[in-house]
Amino acid sequence: MSGEKLVLVEFMSFKLECDKANHICDKNQYKEATFREKVRLIFHLIYCRACRKYTARNNKLTKLIKTPDVKTVSAEDKSILKERLQKETTE
Repeated sequence: MSGEKLVLVEFMSFKLECDKANHICDKNQYKEATFREKVRLIFHLIYCRACRKYTARNNKLTKLIKTPDVKTVSAEDKSILKERLQKETTE
């Protein structure tokens, strides 16, 4: 086998379809992707714009879930809002 064909065969083993790339991205999010899968994903992301966007959104979602900045309404404010709503609905 010539050198060019060998390189092509090695490259083709790294080639991914988008649905498989997205699956690997999801696995990577939960630290379940193997080293080989991560490398294949990186090569795929080099030329696939749609999967880069999917990966960016996935990473953003993971970050938001890990560090939620949720603020709740105090009990006092909640009772004030409840009273206001009751007044508005009875009028």
